[in-house]
Amino acid sequence: MNEQSPDKWKPALVNKRFRITFFVSVLVLAIILFFLTMFLEYAEARKGVILTDPILQLLTAADFTWIIFAVIYLSLIAALISLLPHPSHLLFAVQLYALMVFTRIIAMYLLSLEPPEGMILLKDPFVELFGTGSTLTKDLFFSGHTASILIFFLTAKDKVFKIIFLTALILIAVLIILQKIHYTIDVYAAVFFTLSCYYILKAAKEKYNI
Repeated sequence: MNEQSPDKWKPALVNKRFRITFFVSVLVLAIILFFLTMFLEYAEARKGVILTDPILQLLTAADFTWIIFAVIYLSLIAALISLLPHPSHLLFAVQLYALMVFTRIIAMYLLSLEPPEGMILLKDPFVELFGTGSTLTKDLFFSGHTASILIFFLTAKDKVFKIIFLTALILIAVLIILQKIHYTIDVYAAVFFTLSCYYILKAAKEKYNI
């Protein structure tokens, strides 16, 4: 990914190829996210497999909902601060997130899981506050929260932000296991699939300049 000039967005927006690529990337992401909302309803209705997780069996679930969402939303704000000054990095992040979500839909379709025994529901405080949406329990394989923060880490330009996101990533991975929101394999798989998406997209951009 090329460095941006101090003018930030002006040189990028003058570039017709960048404008088209950015618009198409955002549109594709919106379509994938719309499809995800429909798929999750289907996933909730499906009967899945209950996994035996030796690590979860050692734990008594505890509720870290507010800490988890504080870390997630603060990480999102930090990611925007980190990425907005660098159009090419922001474009890459949008494309990577779209590819990750698409991969996650396929993974959830291929491996339908029942919630871990003893799960404490992760209820989004903002969704609860405004009274919309329902709490999901079967969007498991793989962990979207872990994958999202890993994307923030991978696409961050500044070393300070990378340290922040790495800390957030470790914290989220630990807390969602302690709350039994995910199986341990969901967290490991999130790292594997997100890194795979990252290197695939990076190779594609270098070869095809997408």
